[in-house]
Amino acid sequence: MPSHALKRRTLLALCACVLVAQSMVAAINLLIPQLSSSSLHPSSSEILWTVDAYVIVFAGLLIPAGALGDRYGRKGALLTGLALFAAGAGLSALARDPALLIAGRGVSGAGAALITPATMSILMHLAGPHGRARAMASWTLAIGLGGLAGNLGGGLAGQFLSWRALFAVMVPLAALLALAVAVTTPRTDRSPHSHLAPAGTLLLTTGLVAVLFGIIEGPEYGWSAPRILLAFATGALLIALFTVQSPRSRTPLFDPRVFAAPRLRAATLGMATGFFGLFGLFYLNSQYLQGVKGYGPARTGVAIVPLIVGMALVPRLAARWAAHPRPVIGGGLALIGLGLLGVSTAGAGTPYAVYACWLLVISAGTGLCMPTLTLGVVTSLPPHQAGLGSGLGTAAREIGAALGVAVTGTVLASRGDLSGGMAPALRTVALLVLAATAVVVAGYGGSRKGAAGKPAGPAPDGTGTGPARERGEAPVR
Repeated sequence: MPSHALKRRTLLALCACVLVAQSMVAAINLLIPQLSSSSLHPSSSEILWTVDAYVIVFAGLLIPAGALGDRYGRKGALLTGLALFAAGAGLSALARDPALLIAGRGVSGAGAALITPATMSILMHLAGPHGRARAMASWTLAIGLGGLAGNLGGGLAGQFLSWRALFAVMVPLAALLALAVAVTTPRTDRSPHSHLAPAGTLLLTTGLVAVLFGIIEGPEYGWSAPRILLAFATGALLIALFTVQSPRSRTPLFDPRVFAAPRLRAATLGMATGFFGLFGLFYLNSQYLQGVKGYGPARTGVAIVPLIVGMALVPRLAARWAAHPRPVIGGGLALIGLGLLGVSTAGAGTPYAVYACWLLVISAGTGLCMPTLTLGVVTSLPPHQAGLGSGLGTAAREIGAALGVAVTGTVLASRGDLSGGMAPALRTVALLVLAATAVVVAGYGGSRKGAAGKPAGPAPDGTGTGPARERGEAPVR
């Protein structure tokens, strides 16, 4: 499809959809104090599930949701996702007990799982080979702006309105976005080669949900708690069964042998690594600014604006270097790690200007590497599986984010309080990011041959996408 098929109004509508879906990951965190003292009287466990239900359902359903869009229509999947997102937000806004609030969050998470891969897949199809790098830069910026919007919206609602108002406003907003998509976005070709594979979908989704449950709940219950160990064991077993079952199926959800490509493995790890670092920072950022610096919720939301500056400015430069992914990705991830080391030096007496400079470093690193990593994952699968590829990449981001929060929270809890735990927690996350960066760079510098040492050729599913697919490179020059 020619690059001019992607019109600016379509790009804006699709990016707005993913921005709103991403915003609800972060917004709830700034409303926890208000929720705790609300008429719902939620327990600490119910508060935790209110926060986590959205992320667990969102990340657990991303891969099958992407495949669903490929098979039955990406525009239809996007509109259905917006409807579910609005329904869940409405249920949360009207909730009279914590169970309904949690259920509403889960329904919205299912909607977000349809929205996110559908938007990326439509962009990939409309932008054409020469416009994909720029389209991915815009899409990645929308993800970053979603984090900012979530923090700002949550902060403003927490200080001036109520938690119900935040959910209520999402209903008409989702309706407006659905109208914009209906008017501006053309339908893309469906793929008869994509399959939902009920058995494989059930195994993979349940396995991912179990692993995510273990990661997210681990700091709360302890990593050696029976329920956490059971969650990890169940998740590992189900994912292993999926890995064994899929190659034997005539119509698999996707063939896990695609991970034989070193660059696909490296790009997936790179995406998880970047969000591991970012969400480790997000977990501590509001606590530091409010608990140590004494900022209010609204001011805290504004104070993270430097995190968006690099995401807004750098991707346009990174798009020009998309044909040289190794230095772009390595440099970007290294900046995230170094920026986290810088933030770890912040204390009560640190001027905000210094803190903001370190946020800018992290922001620049994110803007540099994420568009190229995203494109690397999506283009590693054949074009008819673009939705599945985008779901795979987004799932890697969400798992990395959950791990970042879990590791940061665990180190912080072991130190007793924020003042004593913030620096070692951020240093731990930073060093892990830098170590993973070395692995990612090595993966991108590996052989350009297939897993068996032969030139990359047909995919295991027989679609055959050639060397560019096997290398995971962006088809741009």
